[in-house]
Amino acid sequence: MKPHRPRIGLALGSGSARGWSHIGVIRVLEQAGIRPDIVCGTSIGAMVGAAYAAGEMERFESWVSQLSWQGVVGFLDLKMGGGLMAGGKLVEFFRSRFDDQGIELLPKAFGCVATDLSSGREIWLREGSVVDSVRASIALPGIFTPSLCDGRLLVDGGLVNPVPVSLCRAMGADIVIAVDLNWDLVGRRYRVPNASQAEAVPAGNGLVDSFLSRFRPARPAADAAGAAPAAPSMLEVLATSLNIMQVRITQSRLAGEPADVLIRPRLSDIAITDFHRSAVSIAEGVRAAEHALPMIREMLD
Repeated sequence: MKPHRPRIGLALGSGSARGWSHIGVIRVLEQAGIRPDIVCGTSIGAMVGAAYAAGEMERFESWVSQLSWQGVVGFLDLKMGGGLMAGGKLVEFFRSRFDDQGIELLPKAFGCVATDLSSGREIWLREGSVVDSVRASIALPGIFTPSLCDGRLLVDGGLVNPVPVSLCRAMGADIVIAVDLNWDLVGRRYRVPNASQAEAVPAGNGLVDSFLSRFRPARPAADAAGAAPAAPSMLEVLATSLNIMQVRITQSRLAGEPADVLIRPRLSDIAITDFHRSAVSIAEGVRAAEHALPMIREMLD
């Protein structure tokens, strides 16, 4: 009798724009002939994972690679209530371009994580609309409005399970390859871009510019006079606090539910809104995955 081939699970973690790194990881695995049977994602990991599970990675990567800063801003639909953005433009974009027949009919087994805003419970989404499930998983509190699903208000799954190893195990994975995008973020400083960086943010977007520019990373300028650094803005504090929360929750969850192989791209220079910097993120995903390949092959032998 042939030995049973272990079922491979791929757990794609949260991390906003750093999530394009997942594309590089998947590319390396596919080229090495390592094709996961189960794909699970949280937040941006849910978006990339859904595209992969649907067999749409080529089209998805093409769209991501062409995404400009202006294109990112074009998806914003400001809504002052429950979050700054309703997310309707993004949802309709994917509905119009991808055939959403439901999670149950995807070529690969897929699941994603969201958080019940009322109870704080972790919610596993494994059936129903792919687009609606992904929309719930990416609903970063304060940024996207919560998603209404079966009478529950759902927000970003990264609040409770940033790297969904446990969901992969529950869906039958024998070996889990996990991707942690946030491990090196603590200690990063965020501030408003200086003049040399201003060209990255197009003028004329008013509130959108004012809000999003504050989440762009920049290394603190040298202070020749030795003066103390300026006090951080409210949004700097929010971004840094979010990073700390994500890192600590991830560490805690992975300690109790370890992956068999953990891939950790170095992405501290990618801000949460740098969706237009896909080339940098994808390349780092490729590098990190190639570094992990010997361990993955050893696990599968």
